[in-house]
Amino acid sequence: MSILKYLDKNNLHHAYLIEGEQDEIIPEIIGFLKDLGINTVGNSDFIHMNLDSFKIEDARNLKSYGTQKGLSSSKKIFIISANSFLLEAQNSLLKMFEEPIENTFFFLIVPDINILLKTFISRFYLIRARQGLDEKEVKEVEKFINLPLKDRIEFIKELLVVPEEEGNISPLDSARSKALKFLNTLESSLHSNFVKNFEHGRFHPEDGVKWKNSLQSCFLHFFKVREFLRMPGSSTKSLMESVALITPNMLQ
Repeated sequence: MSILKYLDKNNLHHAYLIEGEQDEIIPEIIGFLKDLGINTVGNSDFIHMNLDSFKIEDARNLKSYGTQKGLSSSKKIFIISANSFLLEAQNSLLKMFEEPIENTFFFLIVPDINILLKTFISRFYLIRARQGLDEKEVKEVEKFINLPLKDRIEFIKELLVVPEEEGNISPLDSARSKALKFLNTLESSLHSNFVKNFEHGRFHPEDGVKWKNSLQSCFLHFFKVREFLRMPGSSTKSLMESVALITPNMLQ
């Protein structure tokens, strides 16, 4: 879904929070800024922070840059794209996003707004641009669900592989990013398959209750895994292996 219909060049909001895929959203923002006459190359008043995890030191840097007066008479623009946002970083930025800074505008892009505090979200103009499930990703998830445990563990190992040249890894390709994206698709696929089986009467009433309780426990575990994935130093591999252990097979 295009975000351009939410951006009014004559009435810009001071801070936008956009939920969706960074590689689709960022080019749209860049194009929009160019239409406004804002140069996104060689412009000290345009800053793009592209991170896997937004930490407290990143928040300090952003506050420092954000409160500085621009070097030109034009608008000062910040694009911040991150897969996760640490709680202390969110808390430290609440006041800055609550009180607009003259001629300064922020575009914050995350894959899932559930990673953010409600008080933090409330400071922004929220745009939900996340599309429906990708067919290829759904097929991968269904393949995973039908695998025996040993093969699931191997699947997770291959899923989390990142390029060897660590310095060139995009936040979009990090192990944590891959894990979070896979987890979101897995959760949606399990839920939709339960609903489909229930609506077609494939469950005996008692079995339906058991499956529902099983999925509730599973989704609660997924929620906890997401929380730990956002914490620095947590083991992505161990967390996703726990997902392999708890995920039920309900596609057959």
